[in-house]
Amino acid sequence: MNFHEYQAKELFAQYGIPVPAGTVASTPLAAVEAARELGGGMWVIKAQVHAGGRGKAGGVKLARSLEEVRLEAERMLNMSISTYQTGGLELPVDSVLVAEAVDIASELYLSALVDRVNCCVTFMGSAAGGVDIEEVAATEPEKIITIKVDNTAGLQAYQSRQMGFGMNLSAVQVRQLGKIMTGLYRLFREKDLSLIEVNPLIIDNDGNLLALDAKINADSNALFRHPELASMRDEAQEDPTEVAASKHDLNYVTLDGNIGCMVNGAGLAMATMDVIKLNGGEPANFLDVGGGSNAGRVKEAFKLILSSDQLEAILVNIFGGIVRCDEIAQGIIAAVTEVGVKVPVVVRLEGTNVDRGKQLLNESGLAIIAADDLNDAAKKVVATVA
Repeated sequence: MNFHEYQAKELFAQYGIPVPAGTVASTPLAAVEAARELGGGMWVIKAQVHAGGRGKAGGVKLARSLEEVRLEAERMLNMSISTYQTGGLELPVDSVLVAEAVDIASELYLSALVDRVNCCVTFMGSAAGGVDIEEVAATEPEKIITIKVDNTAGLQAYQSRQMGFGMNLSAVQVRQLGKIMTGLYRLFREKDLSLIEVNPLIIDNDGNLLALDAKINADSNALFRHPELASMRDEAQEDPTEVAASKHDLNYVTLDGNIGCMVNGAGLAMATMDVIKLNGGEPANFLDVGGGSNAGRVKEAFKLILSSDQLEAILVNIFGGIVRCDEIAQGIIAAVTEVGVKVPVVVRLEGTNVDRGKQLLNESGLAIIAADDLNDAAKKVVATVA
């Protein structure tokens, strides 16, 4: 689950991480009022969308008067933003963050993430922060400092000092960084997060560290323990098909191809997409219907797959372990009939009562093609769209 910047900064403030003062607004007049309450003569207006690269897309602007605040807020609230991080989606701007303008002496980078290779939380930092940190990581990886945190001991003071001195910070700034990293680590662990990114973490003209931006991802599997985080979800920032899938406990990810996939099991789904690619096809989606599939879930899965405008064929790959293949076949037949599927459907079944399942499919009178194995299924489905 992703968070808006203003939500992430609210969480930062709860854990003692310094952030600029700011207020979220959903109308131009509310933005003007927020700027007036903040005071000063200069403000930053930031479009709130779940993506980086907003500045290059016109989603971050400096305003030097209340009239400029109104005009920029009005412009942003009437726009949608697409960046390299949105996966082709145009994300609507429903709110803006009005924040005090801060003089920047230097920009740093700091993040914490789940390190699956080392099975721990890892901090990454660099003195070369800012919007082009990806380029720094690609061309000058030696400028990235990595700190692995032991799960039992937790973040140690010497590790924060190692990060700070690696960024060429002063002794005072190293102490500030230690407090920030301690707060980030507590936030990460206590809220079951998967990523925190502060880019930039700035040094202001007074020499103090400040989290100018904030990005947070939470582990969706742990949201049942954090209703306060779940309530922050903004479905308007997500792929509508993926939102619909989550309401039926289906794992769905939209892709760019023309062959829809319905599989039970995440690993089997990945293998299915790989075999489609190996046979010259392009998957339209990742869809795991789960091990306990039934007719209702199969029907909802077909609806999700059919929502793609590029769809030309569907491959169903089901291993009947928890449920029998004949039951799955009956669910597929019922779903194809009820939903009105008008593209070829190739089905590969394996497991309990597989022969009976194939018989039901072959005798259904529908445009369903039974396959003997996964490779056979991939070849047949690719042939239908060739």
